Amino acid sequence: MRIAVLSGKGGAGKTFVSVNLAIAAGKAVYIDCDVEEPNGRLFLKPEHLRRETVYRMLPQFDKEKCIGCRKCVDFCRFNALALVKKKPMLFDEVCHSCGGCELVCPVGAIGWDRHPVGIVEIGERHQMKVITGELNIGEASGIPVEQRAMELGFGTEGTVIIDCPPGSACSVMEAVNEADYCIFVAEPTAFGLHNLKMVHELAELLGKPGGCIINKADGCYEPLMDYCAEAKLPILCEIPYSEETARRTAAGEIAVDYDETLKQKLEAVLREVGA
Repeated sequence: MRIAVLSGKGGAGKTFVSVNLAIAAGKAVYIDCDVEEPNGRLFLKPEHLRRETVYRMLPQFDKEKCIGCRKCVDFCRFNALALVKKKPMLFDEVCHSCGGCELVCPVGAIGWDRHPVGIVEIGERHQMKVITGELNIGEASGIPVEQRAMELGFGTEGTVIIDCPPGSACSVMEAVNEADYCIFVAEPTAFGLHNLKMVHELAELLGKPGGCIINKADGCYEPLMDYCAEAKLPILCEIPYSEETARRTAAGEIAVDYDETLKQKLEAVLREVGA
């Protein structure tokens, strides 16, 4: 089963929940798709590491062959091309590598070049496979890195935990689209509720079932509980705020290794969602 763990904002505890869920699952695959700032490996400390570079294809223009007809420019729906001095100029940050420009070129002036966008790191921790995507600095989109990380993580036995990017942008949609179930990590605050609504709406648009884990729970925040009830969003568990957990997590420790109550809660969550 593939479980995507989401939060509408950074700092809600998404990676904390993802890492501890993966440990509680036993034989599992942990995929860190938060490629701009992957940090699950800081806790899991995988061994036997190997890395592979992830590329995306970018069009290259043969200036000798190009006749300046601008068919490629007119075709590009992403506005990644402009005609400058009768020659196409590429804005690679918005190029989706769709290949349409090559198809419409009447003189075969367009070829392709591999451009490195990041790396995927593959390692092991006991029975767990740990896969980490890492985007190169300055790259606009981490989706190719996410896609490769998930390709390497899927097709194996056991529970797959996808640690999604924060928010609800395209990179989150890419990770959620491959999941069977979504777990939303929310803080019991007005800001936390606002961001829960964003990621819950995204999952509903994609037709994905889900449930909520309330992290850093310190008393009852009624608006959050009311929203979950009205939206028929099950509350899978509540994780109380703990200074000890915060301190030990900051030191790189994994909570379920020393907190039996939390381990039992997360094991119950996995059973409830069918993992």
